Amino acid sequence: MGLFLVSTIISFTLGTAWATNSDRSGRSLVYTITINGAIGAATFDRVADAVEQAEDDDAELLIIFLDTPGGFTNATWEINKTILNSEVPVCVYIAPLGATAGSAGVYITYSAHFAAMAPTANIGAAHPVSGTGEEIDSVMSEKITHDAAAKIRSTAEKWGRNAEWAERAVRESVSLTAQEAIDSNVVDIIAADIDDLLKQIDGRETELPSGTRTVDVAKVKTEKINPTFAQKVLQVISTPEIVLLLFSIGGLGIVLELYNPGTMFPGVVGAICLLLAFYGMQTLPINTAGLALVALAIGLWVAEIKVVSHGLLFIGGIISFFFGGLMLVDSVDPTLQISLSFLITVTVVMTALFGLVAWLVIRAHRHQVSIGGEGMAGKIAEVRTANMVYVDGALWKAECDEELTKGEKVEIVSVNKLLLKVKKLNSQ
Repeated sequence: MGLFLVSTIISFTLGTAWATNSDRSGRSLVYTITINGAIGAATFDRVADAVEQAEDDDAELLIIFLDTPGGFTNATWEINKTILNSEVPVCVYIAPLGATAGSAGVYITYSAHFAAMAPTANIGAAHPVSGTGEEIDSVMSEKITHDAAAKIRSTAEKWGRNAEWAERAVRESVSLTAQEAIDSNVVDIIAADIDDLLKQIDGRETELPSGTRTVDVAKVKTEKINPTFAQKVLQVISTPEIVLLLFSIGGLGIVLELYNPGTMFPGVVGAICLLLAFYGMQTLPINTAGLALVALAIGLWVAEIKVVSHGLLFIGGIISFFFGGLMLVDSVDPTLQISLSFLITVTVVMTALFGLVAWLVIRAHRHQVSIGGEGMAGKIAEVRTANMVYVDGALWKAECDEELTKGEKVEIVSVNKLLLKVKKLNSQ
């Protein structure tokens, strides 16, 4: 009986393991990630992690759902290199319906092993622009354009896509619909959804650094790779508006701590916000002149508290903060700039907060001191003995040029350590 039980357990275990292995061997693992919004450092971090995870798990395919108006060139080049060096085939799928692969999205799409679009998606407008929005006519700007054109042409030639259109997208900012893109050999596939996409990719060959791979996704198991908490935080603090807001709150917190030493809370919050702001700035094309103007604005508002300028320093701070915010991010892409409405709102709020701080500090400075030796002068005391007076609930040793009588009122003239100099109220 015991032997029968043991053999039954072993048989069940082996059968379960065999069934599991058979299921795994018969189904291909496909990972998917979704990239929305501007391309930045956080985007590169997500793509790099996804490629690494796909390689570690021996996935058959990685699909990047892409919908972006553009982004930063440095992050784009890093994403391209990651995809080109991936040991797992990567498909960039411009989806859902109505999605766009603009600017940086064009380069990323062209770098993929397979390029696909949803029926109503569009692609194009990859022309590099200067940080001020002016025409690119300088020698350096021409070099940037030539370099971008060369990069996209090389990836187009590698995957056999339309290199001429790719270069036109860089130099002339042309765009295509999904049907035009497939007819022009810009993308490989038009797919209504992921099932349609997998059906069309199945059996296709592509080149990986290790050699040729035939994609087998006839039987597929898809898993979505969601961003980690750290990546979500990085995505949020990498936006220009949040960077400006964090820098402003950080400056305000430090100022409040300096004028109220020991409060702790404003200083801690200010330091954290400044560190987060500087971290976010590392992922953005920050204009140093814009950053200097924002810092100058905070300095002018602090100086207004110390220097009597009749509001000139305060007004100068408002102007400096506004123009610093406009110049802070060196890009003309609307998705990468600080919106005017947001900038006006933050300027008004920061002006009001610094104005309130300045008013409270100036008011405190002008208010008569109510503690210590200076605060005792002018107060009325009651004589208790020939050389002792009572004031503010305590007995003080006192001296007077006239003889004092118990019970009479005297005025405190000055304080010397613990000795009060007093005079009679009727004295001149």
